Amino acid sequence: MRARTPITTLLVSLTLLLAGCSGGGDAADDGRVTLRFQSLAWQEESVQANRELVREWNATHPDVRVEYVQGSWDSVHDQLLTSFEGGEAPDIIHDASDDLADFAYGGYLADLTDLLPERLKSDIPQRSWETVTFGDGVYGVPFLQEPRVLIANAALLEESGVRVPTPEDPWSWAEFRQVTKRLSGDGRYGVAWPLKEPVSATLNLSLSAGGQLFHRGADGRVTVRFEEGDQVVPRTVHDQVNTDHSASATTLGSGGSDTLPGFFAGKYAMVPLGFSYRQQIEQQAPDGFDWQVLPAPAGADGLTQGVSPQTLSIAEDSPHKEEAAAFVDFLLQPDNMVRLALGDWMLPTGTRALEHPALRTPEHGWATGTALAEHLRSAPAQSVRGYPEWKDKVATPALQEYYSGAIGMEELHERLEEDGNLVLARYQR
Repeated sequence: MRARTPITTLLVSLTLLLAGCSGGGDAADDGRVTLRFQSLAWQEESVQANRELVREWNATHPDVRVEYVQGSWDSVHDQLLTSFEGGEAPDIIHDASDDLADFAYGGYLADLTDLLPERLKSDIPQRSWETVTFGDGVYGVPFLQEPRVLIANAALLEESGVRVPTPEDPWSWAEFRQVTKRLSGDGRYGVAWPLKEPVSATLNLSLSAGGQLFHRGADGRVTVRFEEGDQVVPRTVHDQVNTDHSASATTLGSGGSDTLPGFFAGKYAMVPLGFSYRQQIEQQAPDGFDWQVLPAPAGADGLTQGVSPQTLSIAEDSPHKEEAAAFVDFLLQPDNMVRLALGDWMLPTGTRALEHPALRTPEHGWATGTALAEHLRSAPAQSVRGYPEWKDKVATPALQEYYSGAIGMEELHERLEEDGNLVLARYQR
């Protein structure tokens, strides 16, 4: 007959079992801290760069081990919300600045103001820090960003004889419209706008024309005003599609990747895309296809455009915030930031990283993108409470109908302002 296990032994065993099953941010029996770092890297080069940096940290920091956790952009918001409410959030969180507002105001993210080293604070420009500042706190470190650019068929540009723009001498929005007309004909469109998600592209590019759309009063309340500067970009797209027929109507409901087969086939001379799409183009373009990167058109405010950088945040519930901040500082050392930028084909926010020769080469348009970095500003909707509902229920359907020609500018104006302000008012009581 087996002897009974004493109750104290059972309790000790259960305690050890629970300790072994607990999440990141715990201290092991030997005093070593384990932090969980949830990364949203998805491209092979980017995943490799992130994993390599985690291995390098672990090799030189035996007392603070970082565990790499793979996340997904497709589900990150809901996944994080669930993990926050369940007390299972990773210690270090990879996200985008336009997803942070509700988490910051909800108390789920740590204020990094006193956690980050001065080196990192001073290396990243204030215009980038504004994208992660909510109220009086800083709730993320912006580290990767991408401007919207024009990816052009170089052979068609040369054939047409149009002036090729540079960051020093870009096209105006009016000139861009005329260029797309010259590039059209014989079954070809001068441009294909992939506007399945039209709001971000429209608002961010509208900063170049002086658009602001969201206006915050002295009382902190935000109102929508669709003014002259806000109308330049949507009017240009609308007229290219419906008046000039220099832009394809069929791509208005498409994502960026959906336009690439037609671009490679010569059906579209140019496609406005995020800077990181260059990697797909380089990988998928047929042999001999010559493409180049051009700056987006400039308006009254030059090349200014809005961005929502990728960010690294620390969970408020993490018991080891200082160790997590040290890992973030390591990950974003200038040379490491360059590795992350090259892996994602994006631009680093750090001023020292931006000086790296690999990011200033003409090859693959790196130099054009780097020249645009100083013109990037916080996206207009960055800190607007209620923006997701406004975007989904008001702005997206209104812009889609306007771009397709189903409604005119007057109705677009009315819906964005009147309907939009009704939505935002519910979040500002």
